[in-house]
Amino acid sequence: MTHREEGGQLSPEDHRPSARRGHNRGLLGIVIALLIIVLVVVAGIVPRKRARAELANETNELAIPTVAVIHPTPGALQTEIVLPGNLQAYSDSPIYARTNGYLKKWYVDIGGRVKASQLLAEIETPEVDQQLDQARADLNTARANYRLAEITRARYADLLKTDSVSKQDVDNANGDFEAKRAMVASADSNVRRLQELQAFEKVYAPFDGVITARNTDVGHLIDSGAGTPATELFHIAAIHTLRVYINVPQDYSQSARVGLTADLEFQEFPGRRFQGKLVRTAEAIDVASRTLLVEVDVDNRNGELLPGAYAQVHLMVPASLRTLVLPSGALIFRSQGLQVATVDRTNRAVLKRVTLGRDMGNTVEVVSGLSPDDVVIANPPDSLITGEEVRVVAGSQGPTNAPATSLE
Repeated sequence: MTHREEGGQLSPEDHRPSARRGHNRGLLGIVIALLIIVLVVVAGIVPRKRARAELANETNELAIPTVAVIHPTPGALQTEIVLPGNLQAYSDSPIYARTNGYLKKWYVDIGGRVKASQLLAEIETPEVDQQLDQARADLNTARANYRLAEITRARYADLLKTDSVSKQDVDNANGDFEAKRAMVASADSNVRRLQELQAFEKVYAPFDGVITARNTDVGHLIDSGAGTPATELFHIAAIHTLRVYINVPQDYSQSARVGLTADLEFQEFPGRRFQGKLVRTAEAIDVASRTLLVEVDVDNRNGELLPGAYAQVHLMVPASLRTLVLPSGALIFRSQGLQVATVDRTNRAVLKRVTLGRDMGNTVEVVSGLSPDDVVIANPPDSLITGEEVRVVAGSQGPTNAPATSLE
């Protein structure tokens, strides 16, 4: 009989397999739990690392600035500058009287077009007329005395040959003859002077032009100005050609040469331009305004333009320097000076210091520091430095040529 049969209970040896099986199942559960934990941990860490890596890559990508680039546009070979100017008559002169008297008659009023040597007015000069009559009488007296002295000299010369008169008497006769001849010359000169003064009774136009002022009338007392201020009788202006004096800034002084074309615009002639030509310059810079005074002549044979009118002069000036045009947004203002950001072949930024010419508002002219082949960043970031990597995208076209510059 076995022990199970004897007592009805299991012995210790009978409990060992069950305990082992339970122990093995516990270990298996722990292992499975650990595997689950490891899988959960791995499943949480790997995506995070991947996300961190992607974030780092994205951050690095975003750290590289994306820029649009343009190419500088060559500046215009000619520049049109607009300057203010006032029309002036080619010749402008007041007309005064050269003799004293009363105005007898005038023949031309303001606005009258006259020719050279045309009679403008007549002056009555009774005093001059009387002086001329007296001078002519003095001349006749001097001529009579001269003829008598000439006869006396000849007679004394003949008497000297026969020793009828002394040598002193002959010398006296010769001296009297020379004195009488000088008196004739003096009297004749006085007559011619008064004749010329009498000729000033008639006032003539000195050149072709238009009468712009008449400051006298019939009966006015005319004073030639001897000892008192003279009164201007007429004012005449030659308007067949008009002058326009303009002040060209020093920057364009070397380009303002004789022969340049200039167009004139007037408010009273909207949409029309009158062509002129630069004919002379002052050849010196005015120290007060730093400008060059130049003269532009415009043909006015039809008389449309009036002296004294205001005009806008469009002067075509050849460019003295080859320039490049950039948008104003491409400039970088820093303590190192004015700079422009360019991109090299390795897509890295290169800052170049430049010198500007004209500023047209939206665009500027670069006169040095940049070449036509440079690739310029259109709107560079403020933090951009030389050597920094950039990402280039398609940019806008370069700016158009500079428009006309008004320097009023």
